[in-house]
Amino acid sequence: MSATWLLARRNLLRSRARLAVSIGGVALALTLVLALDAIFEGVGRQLTAYVDRSGADVWVAQSGVRNLHMVASWMPAATTDAVADVDGVALAEPILYTTDSMSAGDERGWAYVIGLTPDASMGGPWDVVEGTDRPGPGEAVIDRRFAQRAGVGLGDRVPMLGREFRVAGLTEGTASLVNSVAFVPFDDFAARRGGEPAISYVLVRASAGTSPDALAERIGTSVDGVAVQTTAAFGLAERKLVLDMSGDVISIMNVIGFVVGLAVVALTVYIATLALRREYGSLKAFGAPDGYLYRVVLAQAGMSVVAGFVAAVAITAALSAIVPRTGVNLDLAIAGASLVKVAAVAAVIAALAALLPIHQIARLDPVIVAREGVST
Repeated sequence: MSATWLLARRNLLRSRARLAVSIGGVALALTLVLALDAIFEGVGRQLTAYVDRSGADVWVAQSGVRNLHMVASWMPAATTDAVADVDGVALAEPILYTTDSMSAGDERGWAYVIGLTPDASMGGPWDVVEGTDRPGPGEAVIDRRFAQRAGVGLGDRVPMLGREFRVAGLTEGTASLVNSVAFVPFDDFAARRGGEPAISYVLVRASAGTSPDALAERIGTSVDGVAVQTTAAFGLAERKLVLDMSGDVISIMNVIGFVVGLAVVALTVYIATLALRREYGSLKAFGAPDGYLYRVVLAQAGMSVVAGFVAAVAITAALSAIVPRTGVNLDLAIAGASLVKVAAVAAVIAALAALLPIHQIARLDPVIVAREGVST
């Protein structure tokens, strides 16, 4: 280890209290930033969890429909066969869909209600923690978090679609801040709707060697009266719409937290550097070049930020594991892009905060520093 790093480490370890304040302040500030980023990312993933986990490569909807939230998509039942006949389609399955209220006890909420055919291999629940993943006549599979808050379990009844369904399964990962997802039999859904046989969406799986983009374009030109998107594009449209409607508060909190967190990092590093101004002044008096002073200060700031960043990641990871267990419809997702962004900006801010006091010392005449010291 070079003399620069040795001196920087010695400065940090000289006072345990100062070390704890320096690293702890950085860690807590960066935890605030990372946690808010993780909340924003987690909310986004929750919003498109059903679409992302549907198992489909392509979504086919009524013409003009580009998402799930607050829309109605109705197509003739024959649309499924028309889609299945398109070259490159390995499997095409219909679902029925609507948004409806779901209540039990004192708990009220909105749910994406999905009607599944008995042999559906796409669009169903992906993580069933209790009961069955395939509801029978008069049955429903609902989100476990909603069930816990409402005090219901397997065998209890919840009202949806104007009737009561017996809870036959509980799922994980199907709830968000906006809604949850509930699954009922296709025939029960259709019977409550009445009228001519119809479907809401067709979920499509591409044949081997067929890209989703090419297949979506092929279906769009082969089948009339439909809107066709890949699962990635459909999920992006869903996420954008809901976040545009309800994500402003989270976005504002995220920006404020980012600014506040970095300001605390800057202040912490600045104070930690300023606390050692006499030591740096002594180095200046003994003839240490300005470049050496800058390198020592940057090394010290770098050590503080790295240690604080590692601690912040660990704390945020712990929060991401603990928060979902509290029953709150909130998941924290730590994204790689967030880690890179926070680490890079924190490093720059810390470097600037550390260089400011040392720059003032470096400008002093060595003779004056030796004779009068550095003013407090």
